[in-house]
Amino acid sequence: MSSLVLSVEELTVRYFTRRGVVYAVENVSFSASQRDFVALVGESGSGKSTLGYALLKLVPPPGRILGKRVVIDGVDILKLEGEELRRARGSLISMVFQDPFATLDPVRRVGDQIAEVMVEHGVALEEARKRVAELLEAVNLPAHIASSYPHQLSGGQRQRVSIAAAIALNPKVLVADEPTTALDVIVQRQIMDLLDDIRRRTNMVVLLITHDIALASERASKIAVMYAGRIVEYGSKSDVIEKPLHPYTRGLLSSVPDIERAEWPRPIPGLPPDLRSPQRGCAFKPRCPHAMEVCDKLPPLLDVGGGHFVSCWLYSS
Repeated sequence: MSSLVLSVEELTVRYFTRRGVVYAVENVSFSASQRDFVALVGESGSGKSTLGYALLKLVPPPGRILGKRVVIDGVDILKLEGEELRRARGSLISMVFQDPFATLDPVRRVGDQIAEVMVEHGVALEEARKRVAELLEAVNLPAHIASSYPHQLSGGQRQRVSIAAAIALNPKVLVADEPTTALDVIVQRQIMDLLDDIRRRTNMVVLLITHDIALASERASKIAVMYAGRIVEYGSKSDVIEKPLHPYTRGLLSSVPDIERAEWPRPIPGLPPDLRSPQRGCAFKPRCPHAMEVCDKLPPLLDVGGGHFVSCWLYSS
């Protein structure tokens, strides 16, 4: 039986701007065990990336993390500061960002950048350089790539280098924020195969942030569906994809083209809510075909059995 690695409890993130407070993430709770591949799914602006940054305590000003706990391997990340926090990033949790060209230093060789991750955490320089070759091999890149600059590599190669740097210290949790954006479909598959292989070999938790529920259904073992800063459905892939309960989850699945059935995608009507306004009830009510009067109240996240959770009044007893 897999042991619990990540536990997020009542995590809240808000941005205090001149135009008002943005309620980006509200009271999010979920957990993941060794080798779990968790997909965080939702439309743009649903709070997915903000949640990912919050797990590393990387939310930039004017954002503030107001949540309760983010516990990784028994350590509460939100309580760490300074040197302790810096060391936790990389060794306990790491992140693969959406655009590797923006995160890699353009004037330094990629091998030096990977080695720096280890040196900054106390690994001897000579040992770090030897480890670079192993890491490049682990992400299916030849060793000579270490002497290249980012601009000399393809988009897929740059993303592999970013993954190599992210796994250099064998973190317990790897957050991948839209890691296949702007890559062609063949390279996308290669990157996802790589993340899956790393997860299996190292027992780490992979948290994939994506707007693509079709990709999530193909890869994830668990899926969390976010809407307006909250998780509205969470459970195993089989539960969420084959037995979706929340009307928003059903809408996302209906918006995916079905080639086998030759069905046109059906978009969800309406627009997501303005997160500058606090949600008093169910945020999906204006777009929901099953809206009721009780939806003016915020529905709790209910366990409907087998670790399948849904936040909807349709399933309250």
